[in-house]
Amino acid sequence: MDPITIYQTPTCSKCRETMELLRSRGVPFESINYFVDPIPAHTLRELIAKLGIAPIDLFRKKEARFKALEIASKNYSDDELIEILAENPELIERPIVVRGNKAILGRPPEHVLTLF
Repeated sequence: MDPITIYQTPTCSKCRETMELLRSRGVPFESINYFVDPIPAHTLRELIAKLGIAPIDLFRKKEARFKALEIASKNYSDDELIEILAENPELIERPIVVRGNKAILGRPPEHVLTLF
């Protein structure tokens, strides 16, 4: 079985719920707090591809920083959006759970069960 990696932050309730769900099922995983270990742009590109989404879909659109940067009203390229995410980790939707060539957003946490 491919190892599982969770990109998360401990202050996020959905991250904690997702990790608890995996623990309760005995599923081992590696946890990466991306506020401590930032996700570089090239890794974000890989995660977005594994998620099967557009870069704009990885943004936390209710965050004040998202609004302050006027991301929704500007015509950023995908590469520019990925750079913005890399520079502003608080804007990354979470948790991101990766297994092999697939990834899923743990919102709600039960979504991660589709990786099994």
